[in-house]
Amino acid sequence: MNCRCKFGIALVISLVSLSLIGADKGDAVKGKVIFVSRCSVCHGESGEGKEAIGKAYGVKMPVLGSKEVQSLDDAAIKKVVSEGKGKMKPVSLSEQEMNDVVAFLRTLKK
Repeated sequence: MNCRCKFGIALVISLVSLSLIGADKGDAVKGKVIFVSRCSVCHGESGEGKEAIGKAYGVKMPVLGSKEVQSLDDAAIKKVVSEGKGKMKPVSLSEQEMNDVVAFLRTLKK
């Protein structure tokens, strides 16, 4: 095998590996768009929670940038979103949309 061929194969393997490593990473900008359109009605645009909604449902919504929420791993956040929790209904998102929303939520860290 010549040097060019070996280099080409190594390059392809490297690119595939990098794409797989970053496959579960989300785009916070896209996540914000999804969050604002699907979640902000109750959680507010900055994840602070809307007091009136909390009172109407008899719940205290955690601030999404709080240590309590931010200490959850990505899988736990995805579970809450996809399965719901308490009075929060499940939200149907694709895997990529879920990754994007989680990436956005991580930007809210206090």
